[in-house]
Amino acid sequence: MAATWCLRWTLSRVGARLLRLPARCPRRAVHKQVDGTEFQSIYSLDKLYPESKGSDTAWKIPDDAKQASNDIPLDRLMISYCRSSGPGGQNVNKVNSKAEVRFHLATADWIAEPVRQKIALMHKNKINKSGELILTSESSRYQFRNLADCLQKIRDMIAEASQVPKEPSKEDARLYRLRIENMNRERLRQKRINSAIKTSRRVDMD
Repeated sequence: MAATWCLRWTLSRVGARLLRLPARCPRRAVHKQVDGTEFQSIYSLDKLYPESKGSDTAWKIPDDAKQASNDIPLDRLMISYCRSSGPGGQNVNKVNSKAEVRFHLATADWIAEPVRQKIALMHKNKINKSGELILTSESSRYQFRNLADCLQKIRDMIAEASQVPKEPSKEDARLYRLRIENMNRERLRQKRINSAIKTSRRVDMD
């Protein structure tokens, strides 16, 4: 009887200790700032994206990004998003982070006609059968960053196609002509050598 009573008393004391709520960690006060607000890392979402007001706006385009894209009319572009194969781990299987921007190049009147023709020649592998120029980006795990990358690609294409070729000087033209003549002379010399080698390999059947 005494042994049973001692066992019950021991279990009740141990159970009371296990069920007792842990005290608040005293070190928590270290993570509070002077004004009473809790400490936030420099990598927190509130500091990285101060304009974002929650997880529902983390995938939207910020207002400053729209203002920075006034040189390209967004209403003339067809913007879509799909699954990405870029960085993000399992996150890429849950959200549409890959950005795809396309527009009809021939009717893009916000680009000069000579520039459009040059873009069509330089980037013909990015134009489909309907005449749409397609640009994609999946370098980031955020939609608005990939969209900004696509817009920057359009700007780079326009800047590259807008460059006027520099007129070569007389000295450069003379050197270029001599270089072409030397290349043709060397090409003909190699052809004569190869022809002589093939002729020496022939076997007379007489």
